[in-house]
Formats: sequence, structure tokens, C-alpha cells
Amino acid sequence: MCGIVGVTGVKGASGVVYKRLSLLEYRGYDSAGIASLDNGKISFCKRRGRVFSLAGDLKNLHGDTAIGHTRWATHGKPSDENAHPHTAGKFSVVHNGIIENYSALKEKFFSGVKFFSETDTEIVARLLNYFYDGDILNTLKKTLPLLQGSYALVVICADFDGIIVARHKNPVIVGYGKNCAYTASDLSALAGLCTEISVLEDGDTAFLTKHGIEFYNSEFERTERSKRENPAQSAELELNGCPHYMLKEIREVPSSIIKTADAYICTRDKIKRYLTGADRIIITGCGTAYNSGLIGKRYIESFARIPVEVETAGEFRYKQPIVTKNTVVIAISQSGETADTVEAARLVKSLGAKVIAVTNSPYSELTRIADAAVPVEAGQEICVAATKSYTGQLSALYLLALTLADKDEKEGAEALKVAADIIARTIEHTDIGTLAEACARSSGVYFIGRDLDFAVATEGSLKLKEISYVPSEGYPAGELKHGTLALIDIKTVSVCIICDGELAKKSENAVEQIISRKGKVAVITNVPETVNRLKGKAEIIEIEDCGKFLSPLLSAVIVQLLAYKTALLLDRDPDKPRNLAKSVTVE
Repeated sequence: MCGIVGVTGVKGASGVVYKRLSLLEYRGYDSAGIASLDNGKISFCKRRGRVFSLAGDLKNLHGDTAIGHTRWATHGKPSDENAHPHTAGKFSVVHNGIIENYSALKEKFFSGVKFFSETDTEIVARLLNYFYDGDILNTLKKTLPLLQGSYALVVICADFDGIIVARHKNPVIVGYGKNCAYTASDLSALAGLCTEISVLEDGDTAFLTKHGIEFYNSEFERTERSKRENPAQSAELELNGCPHYMLKEIREVPSSIIKTADAYICTRDKIKRYLTGADRIIITGCGTAYNSGLIGKRYIESFARIPVEVETAGEFRYKQPIVTKNTVVIAISQSGETADTVEAARLVKSLGAKVIAVTNSPYSELTRIADAAVPVEAGQEICVAATKSYTGQLSALYLLALTLADKDEKEGAEALKVAADIIARTIEHTDIGTLAEACARSSGVYFIGRDLDFAVATEGSLKLKEISYVPSEGYPAGELKHGTLALIDIKTVSVCIICDGELAKKSENAVEQIISRKGKVAVITNVPETVNRLKGKAEIIEIEDCGKFLSPLLSAVIVQLLAYKTALLLDRDPDKPRNLAKSVTVE
């Protein structure tokens, strides 16, 4: 969700915050703001729109302490007034999360008072100022327990030469510099600034000054939090000659597969310990993570013959799930902070199930909840749409399925590396332009396939609609005739994925049904017989064969490239699609 950055003890702090906010726009970009502290005076600027809209105001923000925010709106439309920071008296606040009882607090403490914004966050600044008695810790003790919902709060006070940070169910980290300190909602904002970080736990409060960082637990007692290496690297934030992060990150798919395979081998023994005795698997996630779970289900059931259910995390956590000590829940989240997935994992663990996290974030809340974590080594992913993290998840799930089946993971890792080489060639040489033009002109696009190909179809549909805004759906090829054919006409495009020779003719039947209704069809396939049978009838995008079970890695890259090219043709920003944010830390 929203991106937060704070800096204290650094000359020109507002400039540092500005640059770092631009790295966090994948967390929200409908408005942005910065507040600075200079000799007891708070100054701020905030604007609707992207972070760059603040550039002209930086000259008015002085001092060695500053906080900033780039917003994904929850309460209140995108506007100058609703942009963070929110300021009241001696306090200025930026916030990630939702204060669910803000209306009740407003009525109780500020009845009849006119607020400047429509947001839930303004109540926090006003409460802090309301309770302030010269003792900031005492003020926090009175304010924070009143807040219901979730928050990562970063606060400056005119009487304190530093930054105050508080966490409840939303991620926030702090970083250690030389005679300075940092805070952010995501590691990428601190890449190159500090080599050591600490992760606040739920209920924690931290005071950051140029002299160091003091931590307090949920009881407001002094405590310590371990220092950890900051894995974010500045090099990962460079575009490396690419016009967009999405293309750069698609090109990094092969390396992410190889790194994930190597990392899995190093953690395999711990993971196996928690998988032993499993008689039922539940996979849960949201969006792309859910789609990767569909493929994970097929891997596990095929290799290990253990029944698997795949649930969207937002629904699963409210279904009164039935689990036992022999149930293993695989929770998938790129950020490891997805609110629905984290809470689902927390719930099933309390009911006695074992939890395995599959995540690209080693210090995340999901990682801390889980009994064991399967690392996805995709590195920083800046584009909102998941690309290399999706293929990383597939690679991790493939190896996890081999472990469940007591098969040779090293052999599986080598197969993944061979597939990575094929993918690198595919990215370099596949021409997707003609199909992208057809999608850009269409009234709707339907991705279809069977079995594993259907699972990739669901992800292809998600990618296309989230970054190009072209209406799209993913269907099992066999379901097309049970209703969806009514939507097929000359204005629609269908993309059929056929990478399973045994099911090829079944999917080809669906292609013929579409053609007979004057629909446009493209076929992504590595089956030679399919190429021969459909040549001249449909556009053929022929890909290399890397085996039935690893074919989703290859076809996934094709549909990612298709979404990217279509977005460009429609003049969409593929890195920052409207209304979306990368890490969804609220319901």
C-alpha cells in the first residue's frame, strides 16, 4: 500500500526523502507529500499526483529531519487536502493502513470541529496534539491504544529532534546510518543508504535520532530489536537501459529462477521437517499469488498424490477453515505483508496447522508467522504487476512438490536452470507485436487452456487487464462452450495456451469453435502437431519445449510480454497501473 520514508540527521533531508519516495511509487501514486523539521518548525508540501509534483516545493523544506508519503487512497479521494502528511499543532503524521474507528474518535474527541481532510489519518495527528503534555512517550501511551485497525505511523514533533515510528499490523523498518537514521515501509527505499536494518514488531514504537534508535514494545517498555543485513541493493533499482521496470523484470526472470532454485536447496531440510506427515495441503494467496497456487496444486497432486485445495486468502480466513495438525497451509505473498494472506496464516496456525510461507521478502510478517519459509529470490520488483516474482513462486512450488514426493530436488533444480536458459532465448526472440495490436483493438480478450495451461491463462488475463485495462478473462478451454461462446465475435481475441501434447486436441477443439464464430485466435504452443493442424487458421506463437511441468514458466513470460506490449500500444504506464498498488496491506 502507501509508501513511507523518513530521514533524520541528514543534511537536505527533504531531498533524500523525495528521491526515495520515487522508488516507492509502486505502493501508491495518487498523491504525495513531505514534511520537514527545522529548529522546531514543521513545514510541509503535498500534492495530488505523482511524487515529481513535489519537486518545485523542496526549496521551502529545510532541516535535517523529514518524512514523506506516496498514497494509495483508502479513505477520501485523491486530492491535495487528502494527501499526507497530516499536521495538527506540533505534530505531522504519515500513515500506511486504516484507522477503522476514526469516525467514532472524531465524534468523541472533536465533535463540531472541522477537519481539513476526508482521511482516517488526520485523527491521529489531532489526537497526538490533543494529548500532548510535553512528554511524547506519554502522549503515545494515550493515543495508540485508541486506534483500531492497522497502521505504520511515522511522526515528527516540533519538540523532538528526530522521528517517531509506530507499528500495528502494517510493515515498517528502520535503518542505521552514520550519525543518522532512516525509516521506510519497504526495503527498496533504503537501498544504498544503510547496510543494517531492524524490523519493528507489532505494537512496537521506535524513536530515531542522529545518535541512534530506541525501541519500546507494546507495553511501552524499553526493548531491543536485532539488527539485520539490508538485502536491498541499489543496482536492482536501475533500469539498465530498459524503458520500464516491467520489461527489465521480465528479462530478469531467468536469473530469478536460478537463484530461487539454489536458495531452495539450502533450505530444503528445514522445509521437509514441517512437511513430514502432511495428509492435506491448502494453498492460499491473493491475485498473482493465488494463480501461482493453482499451478502448485497441480505439481503437488501429480508428484506427491496429496490432496490440495487453493483458496483466495480474503475468503479463506472467513470460512471457519477445518484444519488439523497434519494440515500444511502454504501461504504465498510476494511482499510477505499482504493483509489477507498474513491473517489467514495467523488463523490456521492458531488452529494447529503448519504454515509454510512462499515469499520474496525474508523479513516480512508472513515469514515470522510461518514455521518455515520457501525463499523466492526474485530481488526487488518495482513494477506493480508481478512478473519475475510469479515465475519465482512457480519455481519454489515445483521444488516444494518434489520434496513432498521425496524426489530429488537437486535434479529438479537443474531442470529449472535448463528452463531458465530457454526462457532467456524466448524473451530475446519472440515477436508478440501482432497479437498485442489485436488485443489493443479488441473489445475483450479470453485466455484459455487446460490443466496447467488454464492456470497460466488466469495469470495472463490478470496481467493484461491490470496494466492495459482491456477487459479479459481466463477460462478452462472446455468451459468456453458452457456460456462464454456467447461473447465471442469479430471484436474479441482469444489466446489459447497449448503446452500439453496429451490434451492438445481438446484445446484445439475450442480454437475451432471460436474460429467458426468469427473470433480472432492466437495459439501459444510447443506442440508440433498443433502447429501443423492450426497453421493458417490462427496466429501461432511457437515456443520451445521444456517439459510439461515446467512449460508454465515459459508460457507465463509470453503472456507477460503480451500485456506489456498491449499497454504500450494503448499509452498506459505498465509500471504504475491506475488504482493499483503492489503491496496490499489493508483489506
